[in-house]
Amino acid sequence: MKSSSPLKWFGSREGLYYLALAFLLVIILPLALDPFRLNMVGKYLTYAFVAIGLVMCWGKAGILSLGQGVFFGLGGYCMAMFLKLEASTPEATAIQSTPGIPDFMDWNQLTELPWFWEPFHSFSFTLIAVIGVPMLLAFVIGFAMFTRRVGGVYFAIITQAIAAILTILIIGQQGYTGGVNGITDLKTLMGWDIRTDEARTTLYFICVGMLFLCLFVARLVQNRKLGRILVAMNAQEMRVRFSGYDVAAFKIFVFCLAAAFAGIGGAMFTLIVGFMSPSFIGIVASIEMVIFCALGGRLSILGAVYGALLVNAAKSGFSESFPELWPFAMGALFIGVVLAFPNGLAGLYQSYVIPLEDRLLKRKKPEAEPAAKPAAAQPDAEKADDYDPMINSYSPEKS
Repeated sequence: MKSSSPLKWFGSREGLYYLALAFLLVIILPLALDPFRLNMVGKYLTYAFVAIGLVMCWGKAGILSLGQGVFFGLGGYCMAMFLKLEASTPEATAIQSTPGIPDFMDWNQLTELPWFWEPFHSFSFTLIAVIGVPMLLAFVIGFAMFTRRVGGVYFAIITQAIAAILTILIIGQQGYTGGVNGITDLKTLMGWDIRTDEARTTLYFICVGMLFLCLFVARLVQNRKLGRILVAMNAQEMRVRFSGYDVAAFKIFVFCLAAAFAGIGGAMFTLIVGFMSPSFIGIVASIEMVIFCALGGRLSILGAVYGALLVNAAKSGFSESFPELWPFAMGALFIGVVLAFPNGLAGLYQSYVIPLEDRLLKRKKPEAEPAAKPAAAQPDAEKADDYDPMINSYSPEKS
């Protein structure tokens, strides 16, 4: 894909997959769904940001993080803090003991705004914090772990513990964070009412646009030398280290990239749903995010999007009828996918649908068509889509 033009890429198999996803999200779903259901799809898409980051971390680099909800929640809380301050003007909070501060602070007898809330009066600072705060925490965790060569199941357990610790911290500091209820009653963004159907539809399209931006950033990383090094690290980390590469630096980079994606998803979740609470940060939420990635295909960034959509749609539909049984269904789904289809939906598509497409295309070719070039002479960009080379390059059992 290095030398091909954008128009040529959109005509390739990989480009058509991206166009199909865009057609689904931009045209079909908005026309087929009412504003309420479309808003739910927008909420599902916010989890796709996390799933894309997990593909880069887990699928490409072999770093299984069970605490991505932490970064999702941090991005969401940064946006919620700005929205809450905008809704807590002295006029809107005149009935409080201390007007001009969020209501939960007044309930907990705080008399002034905490110092770390002050910068969130600025929308520009908030946008930077949505990405910067998750990346900063990811850098600290990654530097502490990867420079000491902590990985595998140990790293997964540590990230899970961090998710539990942050949840307890947020709930315990109710006067500063809203506690178990989180930050609620968010009304406007820069004076724009985000609670109307028109606003939610607009936010849905903004979410789709940001999702494709993250998809193309992830694709850019995986199709460059950096992406090949990440895959090589997953397969043979010691060999990569002995080749002179700083493995820890590459792991820190991809972990921070996944945190940035999750932070953006959390911020969009807050805007679309209208609140943020610690329930989206803890262990259960983080494991569900891993399931989105596993079902869609942990080697495919597009598969991660479909996995997030399908699992959340199933969760909504199933839990409406059988709310007590959904956790068991989720666990059975994860176990079944890992055992039977380790590459998820993307692997099934790779194994069964693509060969069928190839056969159908061959039947349409005219008999007098010149012989095709040998496989070795074909450009890498036209051999397969974004996950095909990755599936064939290493065994999933490595990570």
